[in-house]
Amino acid sequence: MTVRNDGEAVADFLVIGTGVAGLLTALHAARHGRVVLATKRSATDSNTNYAQGGIASVTSPLDSYAQHVADTLEAGAGICRRDVVERAVREGPAVIRALMDLGARFSHRGADLALGREGGHSAHRIVHFADQTGREVERALYAAVCAEPAIEVRENTLAVNLLGGRRAAGMPLAQSAVGGAYLLDPANGRIAPQRARVTVLATGGCGKAYLYTSNPDVATGDGIAMAYRAGARVANLEFVQFHPTCLYHPGGSRFLVSEAVRGEGAVLRNGAGEEFMARYDVRRDLAPRDVVARAIDMEMKRRGDKYVFLDARSIGAAKLRERFPNIYQACAAMSLSMEKDLIPVVPAAHYMCGGVLVDETGKTDLPGLYALGETSCTGLHGANRLASNSLLEALVYADRVVGNALQRRLLERDAPPARPWSSEGTTDTYEMVVLDHDWDTMRRVMWDFVGIVRSDERLNLAAERIAILQHDIDGYYRRYRLSPDLIELRNIATVGDLIVRCARFRRESRGLHHTTSWPDPDPAFAGDTVLSHFDAPVLLPTREPIHTEPQPAVS
Repeated sequence: MTVRNDGEAVADFLVIGTGVAGLLTALHAARHGRVVLATKRSATDSNTNYAQGGIASVTSPLDSYAQHVADTLEAGAGICRRDVVERAVREGPAVIRALMDLGARFSHRGADLALGREGGHSAHRIVHFADQTGREVERALYAAVCAEPAIEVRENTLAVNLLGGRRAAGMPLAQSAVGGAYLLDPANGRIAPQRARVTVLATGGCGKAYLYTSNPDVATGDGIAMAYRAGARVANLEFVQFHPTCLYHPGGSRFLVSEAVRGEGAVLRNGAGEEFMARYDVRRDLAPRDVVARAIDMEMKRRGDKYVFLDARSIGAAKLRERFPNIYQACAAMSLSMEKDLIPVVPAAHYMCGGVLVDETGKTDLPGLYALGETSCTGLHGANRLASNSLLEALVYADRVVGNALQRRLLERDAPPARPWSSEGTTDTYEMVVLDHDWDTMRRVMWDFVGIVRSDERLNLAAERIAILQHDIDGYYRRYRLSPDLIELRNIATVGDLIVRCARFRRESRGLHHTTSWPDPDPAFAGDTVLSHFDAPVLLPTREPIHTEPQPAVS
């Protein structure tokens, strides 16, 4: 890490987020410079740790790249970028080998990897470690990070805003470099700039914008919100994936039950005990997630039930305990036996298929700023993510981000200057009950009006109510000293507003965006919904390349 004459340390890389995307990026970056790796909770508190299913990758002679590509494109409902899909699929086996070289363990059957199958996949291709794949990959990567002297890990450090960026309409993107971020240390309440030559957003998704979610509390859309405020384009935020089967608990807690359980033979039943998926799709219980989530939602509404049931009894006790030990224990904690009982399940907000718009190397619009993992929109997922393609995406982009930064010789530049953070004119005197109320209201508005099934009327109501909330929250931001709760509330309000804006723009039903006002897909919308802080939403056709910097005029 370079130290300036004024004593301020400038990192070569600032990586924000310690899921699989952030950890692997930091490891690649450490070979070329000093890295600050910041995370707002503990280093292992991330969405990665909750990823049960695994990593989709072609590792069997019974499978093929062409099949994996076709499955991804079909799930993506016509707006995946084929070149992105093909490259990611082909890089999958190398990623698996690299993880194993770092000490990650995966389940085997004899000498071969034990491959699972999930919804939307035409073959067994899910590389996993029982039902705790994310936790195992996180363990291996974090151990490697801790052994790397070039990486400084800062836990309990929350990013507030990016340094630099496109701060005014009409400002040339070439003059809008990002050079780090303002970071809050909650222990002392101090906010200080961390300058960096390269800034990487790997903050995960935004499931906490919804009342019910499979995500941990850290998933508040921080990277998407910061990038948007700095002037970067975001895309496809209407495509929020709801996981079909989360363990139902009347208190509101949601524990994800991997769709790999259905891949092993479990079926869904309604309150009358009937298998119902055949009414909705020929693939029945192994249909893609958007189909299954809508089917469950319709069954619940049709019958007036609060949940449906997952029937895993045919799998058998021995296999359930071996293949799904974590899920088995969670059910047992609720006095449910997977081999004997029907398991009550409901959909919950799970994964953001859109995000900060990036090119094939993870580069955003803004010089010096990259995004990857769930924070980004690469074109891989389209309108609906194929199961277990998320870890694949995060892993294959980590190396590309560092490679692009080196190719652009960003480490040779000086980081843009940064002003000290000013809290002048603010006060500590606010009541938490006010923030708690706005937090709960925001999440309920998103759940009720911007959920699995939408309509123009619901989206219009959501837009009106979120605008009122944002006005209040912006006032808190200006008047009060910042706390993690206020920062996260501001971010989920920003992301919620962006989701609604994208959803109102897309006047069709496609993939995860299903609206009763526009129930059919429209070829005119076969592209990416793109918006920025300065522009109204536009459609970027998927046949056109993603440019993340100004292009020369065509004469």
